[in-house]
Order: sequence, then structure tokens, then C-alpha cells
Amino acid sequence: MSLFTDHSGRRDRASLEVQAGVEPSVSRPAESSTDRKSRRDYTVLRTHELFWRDHQPWLAEKGYMLRPRYRPGWVASYKDKPDHPWDREDGVASLHSFLLDATRISDGEVVILKKVSRQCNPYEIDMNRYFSSEPLKSHPRNHCVQIIDVLAVPDDEDVSIMVMPLLRPCDDPRFETIGEVMEFLRQVFEGMQFLHQCHVAHRDCMDLNIMMDPKPMFPDLYHPMSDTKNRDFTGEAKEPYTRTARPPKYYIIDFGLSLRFSPDDTNPLADPVEGGDRTVPEFQNSDEPRNPFPTDIYYLGNMIRESFLEKTMGLRFLKPLVDDMVQDDPTKRPTIDEIVERFGKILRSLHWWNLRKRLVENIEAEDAMKRFRRRWRHFFRTVGYTLTFRSPLPVPRY
Repeated sequence: MSLFTDHSGRRDRASLEVQAGVEPSVSRPAESSTDRKSRRDYTVLRTHELFWRDHQPWLAEKGYMLRPRYRPGWVASYKDKPDHPWDREDGVASLHSFLLDATRISDGEVVILKKVSRQCNPYEIDMNRYFSSEPLKSHPRNHCVQIIDVLAVPDDEDVSIMVMPLLRPCDDPRFETIGEVMEFLRQVFEGMQFLHQCHVAHRDCMDLNIMMDPKPMFPDLYHPMSDTKNRDFTGEAKEPYTRTARPPKYYIIDFGLSLRFSPDDTNPLADPVEGGDRTVPEFQNSDEPRNPFPTDIYYLGNMIRESFLEKTMGLRFLKPLVDDMVQDDPTKRPTIDEIVERFGKILRSLHWWNLRKRLVENIEAEDAMKRFRRRWRHFFRTVGYTLTFRSPLPVPRY
């Protein structure tokens, strides 16, 4: 399938929500009797879990093992205490019908399986393959999630399963220093510049679609469905390293709404779509086709504004750049190349001591004890990082 797209015609809200990675808000089926029973009895699978159970033998043949909960003939290990399943691994259900964790049989690696309908998501698999294939795959500025495999479901020609690495929300655990935030933004801007130079508009690059590789900070990992537990669910997960100690790489995910345009198209247009951020100014009172690249700029700017400028102290020097990124008139927003250049100048102007400074959350003003603990912990960590020559800008080893 070509990645160049015909943008005529509109999709209904349900299809767009599926593309965005959420269940449709319209035409949602009524709760089944199985689901009503499973709400009372945790030893019963919910309807959306049956797909995974029914396809478990096939997935095992393909090299991916599901947890015991999703294997045929499963009997709950907590059957005698069905009201308290949360301390058992097989009591943790999948929260989404289209996502599930698995283990790669060949090496024990934790992976995530994503069920994709080509009818609802016609370009997502091809877009992921495009960025996961050479020569783009090994490009140093490529921050697109790298898919591991694509499996065609044997009994449904419309559905495929993408196998992806385990990732973690970009802000969990929280950022500790100004330098950690600046490195996060550097990577995000670098990744978006790479996308735009490949003539791809993401169209949903809000905070939930920017994630990180957890392995540097969590070398022993954690259970993918309960990050407070270890992988075997036999105890608590180990405390993570900080980003300064073990720098992570950040990834852009979810290309269900993304479009790739011809390099010759100097003013590409696409119908508005509602992604996770519903505040895009040009979409508020118009369904007129728009250039989606300035919309990507707004998404990133609004993410910085809401996640950092409005919630933390010490990053006001980013406000002029962010204000330009979120202008109501999309034609006045800077391009990603201009943003990368301006951000680079800002970064170079910061002294190493500024980068070492603690990122203070606004909520600390209401909790003196939390502020005291964080301040002293940061002091001792900073002394250690300085003595061991840890960079205040924690760039990962790619």
C-alpha cells in the first residue's frame, strides 16, 4: 500500500477514535453478560480478552507467549479468594482490547502486542514499517518507535498484530532537573524534525504519544501491567535510576492518524482530525482542510505549556518559544527547523549549573515536608553527579 494518501472524504468520529488508539465513543456495544459476570467474578475473562485467549496457541507458534491468564484452560490461581486477585499475576487483566503484553520466547524479552484493523487504520502498519526499515531505522535522529514484527491474524484478513518494544510514559518517573527536561525536549524536537523532513505529519503528537525506553532506568524492568511489581510478580519492583544517572531515549508512538505527503507538495492539506489534544485553534470552528505540519507544532508547544510551564518553576526562559508555537494563526507558527535552531541557542546559553538545578513542581508550595525532602535529596545527588562527572544534560548512548 502506498503511504501517499488521498485526503478526500471524511471518516466518522468512531473511526478516528480507533485510529487515535481509543475505543469508539459512538456505536459502542452494550456490556455483555460475560462482562457483567466478570465484574463480579475476577476468575472470568472479559469479552475483549477472549481474542487473546483464542489466539494464544497461534501466537506461541509465532514466538510470543502470553501470560497464564490468556492460555486455553486457564484456572485462576486465586479461585478460592476471587475477591482479592490483585496480588496474583493472573488477576491483572488487560485494560484495552487492542493491547496486551507478551514474552518473546527466543530471549525472554517483554514486548507489547497491538491489534490493528487495516479498515480503521489503513496506514498505521505501513507507516511504522517505513520508519522501522533501513535506511531510516538506524538514522540517529529517528525517534519513531521501532516495530519488531507484524503478524497477520490467520482467521481475519483485516486484522494484524504489531509487535513493539515495552515503553513507558515519558514523564514517569518525574523529571528531577532542568537538564533532564531540556534533553527530553531536545530529543522530541529532533524526532519531530526527522518526521517532517520525511514529509510525515504525525497529527497527534501530544504527551501520551511520547514515551521512553525504560531499560536504562529500570535495568531489571517491572511487570508490564503493574509497574510496582517485579516481572515475576513475586515482590516489589526495584527503585529506578534517575535520568541523569541512566539517560533514556524518547520515542514518538501511535501513527494511526499520521500522513505522508509527496515532497513536491508545497502546501499539503488534510481534513481536521481530533487527536488526544482537542484544543487546536484551527479546528475549533472549522472543518476546512488544513496544512497539518503547523498543527504538529501546536501540539508540541501545548504539551510543553501544559506539562511544564504551567506545572513547574524554572523554565520560563522557554515561554517566548512556546508562545510562538501555540499561536492561533497556524501560518505564524515557526517551522520545526526554526524551532530546533532557536532551542539550540537557548540550550547553549544555559550554564551547566542551571541545567543541574532542581525542577520544582508548583504543588510543592502546599507541602513543605515534600519540598524539604526533595531539596536535600537533590543536593546530595548533585554532589555525587558532579564528583562522578555526570553530564547535566543526560544524552543517551544510541
